[in-house]
Amino acid sequence: MSFIGRVSGILLGTEIAALITLFAGWSVKVSLFSVLLATFFSLSVGIVFGIWPAKKASQLDPIEALRYE
Repeated sequence: MSFIGRVSGILLGTEIAALITLFAGWSVKVSLFSVLLATFFSLSVGIVFGIWPAKKASQLDPIEALRYE
């Protein structure tokens, strides 16, 4: 899920930058650093918000966890 978000974010951002260059006439450049920074941020968010709830859920007693649903 994090990978799909990362790839779609890079593609969407690049396309928006191209559209801004085309329609507004601004010089917009997509640098490798910005792509790597976005990739690192996306990966970090995916790992933190994927592992943290899973770790908390693994420490629960299954009977007690299902009782409150």
